[in-house]
Amino acid sequence: MTSDDPTRESRLRQLFEVLAEIDTAITEAYRARGQGQVRSRYVLPLVRLAHLGPMTITELARELDRTHSALSQTISQMRQAELVSSEVGEDGRTRVITLTGRGRALVPLAEDEWRATEAAIAELEAELPYAASQVAADMAAALARRSFAERLDDHLPPGPLE
Repeated sequence: MTSDDPTRESRLRQLFEVLAEIDTAITEAYRARGQGQVRSRYVLPLVRLAHLGPMTITELARELDRTHSALSQTISQMRQAELVSSEVGEDGRTRVITLTGRGRALVPLAEDEWRATEAAIAELEAELPYAASQVAADMAAALARRSFAERLDDHLPPGPLE
């Protein structure tokens, strides 16, 4: 029996699988060093807080170019892992995020892992005919000229579903 299932083909699946493999390796590196509660998505906010000091989720989201919602979820998980704490801000509506002692103690490893990840990616790219970072830059430039939303819309039927 044949299928017209469009999900049998994907130009992105392999990219997502490669990124998941990298993410898993980073998580395992922390686990092997006794830091099993650390996820790769914690590293950027952790290091940035160490260098810039306490800030609100909105300020940190802007600094990291993340949505408030996505960062709020990450900060909640980091709070559960006892890497950050949050207190009510001056205006009573915001939460100020601060590294805990445990979070501060993790920063040197997080910075070492970041540098090691960058070195491993550079090593990987040296084996490729076209660097992944160049692919990303070229795709970003193309999307700046014409957004993915516009491209997607060209391939979808017009109007709402009935």
